[in-house]
Amino acid sequence: MDDPVDMRLAAAVSNDPRATLAQLSERIGLSSSAVQARLKRLEHSGVISGYRAVLDPEAVGKPLSAFIEITPLDPAQPDTAPELLEHLTAIEACHSIAGEASYMLFVRVGSPRELEALIRDIRHAASVNTRTTVVLQTFYEQRPILPPPV
Repeated sequence: MDDPVDMRLAAAVSNDPRATLAQLSERIGLSSSAVQARLKRLEHSGVISGYRAVLDPEAVGKPLSAFIEITPLDPAQPDTAPELLEHLTAIEACHSIAGEASYMLFVRVGSPRELEALIRDIRHAASVNTRTTVVLQTFYEQRPILPPPV
């Protein structure tokens, strides 16, 4: 994204996705119709890929989060772990990583017992070894990718 106005607009939306066109217009210094046109262009080009509500994990019964590293039991087999695990909705993110493990999963569950069951399901579904790190406290996450416009 080369346009500095688009960059400021993307940052403003990233920091406050519920901002109205009027609020964005005031922050960016363009008319509401110009902001709307730019937003549509940013959405169409894929710079803005969506808007979503961020839920409090504890409030929805998912207070326990963990990182699970997975490595295939048989490295000679096809690498299809992401597809094989996609149906497990407790997996919030799956990242291909460098290092000993092949993938890093971020998961949220309701209890240690649910985590144990999920690990068992992951091992069974994808034929992998796992290494789990339980999150004790999260200081910040889901930060905006771009800093607020100046």
